[in-house]
Amino acid sequence: MSKTKKAKLWGGRFTEEPNEIFREFNDSLKFDCRLFVADVSASIAHANSLWKAGVLTGDERVQIVDGLTELLEEEATSDGFWRGLSDEDVHSVIESKLIQKIGDSGRKLHTGRSRNDQVATAFRLWVRYEIESTILHIRDVQKALIDMAERHRDAIIPGYTHLQRAQPVLFGHWCLAYFEMLRRDRERLLDAHKRVNVLPLGSAALAGTAYPIDREAVAAELGFASISKNSLDAVSDRDFAVEFVSASSLLMAHLSRLAEDLILYCSQEFGFVTLSDAVSSGSSLMPQKKNPDALELLRGKAGRVFGHNVGLLTMIKGLPLAYNKDMQEDKEAVFDTADTVNISLRAAKIVLDNATLNVDRARHAATHGYLNATELADHLVKNGVPFRTAHETVGKAVLHAIDQGKELHELSVDELKAFYPDIDESVAEALSLDSAVNAKSAQGGTSPERVSEALAAAHEYLNDQS
Repeated sequence: MSKTKKAKLWGGRFTEEPNEIFREFNDSLKFDCRLFVADVSASIAHANSLWKAGVLTGDERVQIVDGLTELLEEEATSDGFWRGLSDEDVHSVIESKLIQKIGDSGRKLHTGRSRNDQVATAFRLWVRYEIESTILHIRDVQKALIDMAERHRDAIIPGYTHLQRAQPVLFGHWCLAYFEMLRRDRERLLDAHKRVNVLPLGSAALAGTAYPIDREAVAAELGFASISKNSLDAVSDRDFAVEFVSASSLLMAHLSRLAEDLILYCSQEFGFVTLSDAVSSGSSLMPQKKNPDALELLRGKAGRVFGHNVGLLTMIKGLPLAYNKDMQEDKEAVFDTADTVNISLRAAKIVLDNATLNVDRARHAATHGYLNATELADHLVKNGVPFRTAHETVGKAVLHAIDQGKELHELSVDELKAFYPDIDESVAEALSLDSAVNAKSAQGGTSPERVSEALAAAHEYLNDQS
């Protein structure tokens, strides 16, 4: 028994129904339904352009625009809007529901366009919105970092290289380091936004449209800054998707680094940071455990976005012009990237809001491990010793201190004289923790003065975004 033929946007040339496995493999409605609002918005603009071009009558334009507007309202308010649909994709759903609603006028909407430029337009609208949303979430995390720095404005922690204690820094300086990473992420996304914000509609399948559509007017209506210059490129371009996911990958790398630092700082071995119960979990076996699961998920989800970045690049690397069905694989990668990035940014903000620095523990760690060795070398340099000589001299002093079980600031002046005879009592001030931090007063340094300036600039930067 033959099956009843289902209506397809491309069904006129075919006499058989698609194989069920092929149909399941081919159809994209289960994920591209997320383009519904963007696609309807673009369709309204297209209907307006067809009317201006004389393709639609005024009544037909009103019917189509009103019908599409009603679909937007129905989708937003009806739980059953998507139930029981067997359409191939979101574009098919919109067209079939529109025709059901307004009749043959709905069949005229697709004049002068292809699904190729239709989906490219809707996808760009969707990505544009997601970039704007992501930028707002980045701002929230930046504010949380600044608030955390302000809560512990005078606190000092050890700074690390190679995960070895290196030099003391203000905790606010550490917060500002991640603030700067996120600033670059925001700038990258803003730059990507410029290339997303280009209208492909009017390119049709690949060769452009034969109808006198005013593409500039369509672009203005949809908020695009410009129109695509080449129809072949416009329908096959997925650079904007790759660029969004690539910028998101760097953003996730920065969130992962932030998470890694805090995971270490929350451990009993470090003990610098305590997370509230609101962002921690326990063990089903070990009653004493308090695990930084939110941070570990931040770290883990970075790899997920990296995978999408590689997947998209692999998808496009060998495609001939123009559109190929391979490009359908772009949606899930971009959708999941956007979801992952936005929930990660929201989680990062909550973690920072619920994290407390253990000031005394961090300060104690900053005074142990010979973090003031560079300060001793600088002290010798200020007394006329060449830096390389001072470096070697201090290295020997550190060996002596290790042998004695002391820190450098615990060595007596007489002990230090064994390494440099002209050392006097002023060395004590040079070796103090606060002096070590205060001395780093060059621009971008960790001195309280510079960190205060940087915090003020960060506040101003955030205010300029609001």
